[in-house]
Amino acid sequence: MVIDAAKVSAIDYPTSEEVDKVAALLGRSPEGGFEVVVVDSAGEPVVIRNGPIMNNGRPMPTRYWLVDRELCRLVARLEGNGGVKAAEEAVDPIELERTHTRYAKERDAHIPSSHDGPRPQGGVGGTRRGVKCLHTHLANHLVTGDDPVGAWVVQQLEMTRFV
Repeated sequence: MVIDAAKVSAIDYPTSEEVDKVAALLGRSPEGGFEVVVVDSAGEPVVIRNGPIMNNGRPMPTRYWLVDRELCRLVARLEGNGGVKAAEEAVDPIELERTHTRYAKERDAHIPSSHDGPRPQGGVGGTRRGVKCLHTHLANHLVTGDDPVGAWVVQQLEMTRFV
């Protein structure tokens, strides 16, 4: 893979520097707990792992969030050119369903047992079926290495950007 991203060991809490960097990348303060789980070769955040419940108690269905500005821009361009539909047509629907199931199971395992409010639903990008957001699939793939849509996105980016 040509994308500049490397998985890092999880930490319990982000440093204040990481919080500032992620806030700058998001254009707002994070609304819940997170960890930086993928960085680029300069150590800058590429993917964060969100807690399943935000600080205000709302559910957060998106476990892995792509924060690298350049990758976000490239994926947005791919989405704008029909990438969501193309990805959905390109991947095995059974594998996609399994990906949604694994994603939801991993996220839901981190919901505190004391939580009695609304819970996140769906799989990657908060959907149960098909493809909703290429950004979330790429983030999931960069962390787990096991997302057929994320792998498809990498392939598309490599063909268009790096050739």
